[in-house]
Amino acid sequence: MLIALNVETKEKLLTTSEFAKTFNVTRHAVAKWIREGRINAIKLPGGRYRIPESEVEKLWKSLKR
Repeated sequence: MLIALNVETKEKLLTTSEFAKTFNVTRHAVAKWIREGRINAIKLPGGRYRIPESEVEKLWKSLKR
């Protein structure tokens, strides 16, 4: 699910590459997870994604189940 960019949010935004390194996967896998709705992301005007840092913890919790 894509989320709207809120300028007031102080949360760090990660690139797909940074997010991928956290989970030891490719950035293409991260893009697939975004399309599938497994993680929330912000789509920038240029087509790139930024992922709120809170999504790291959310995905870790879902993988532990």
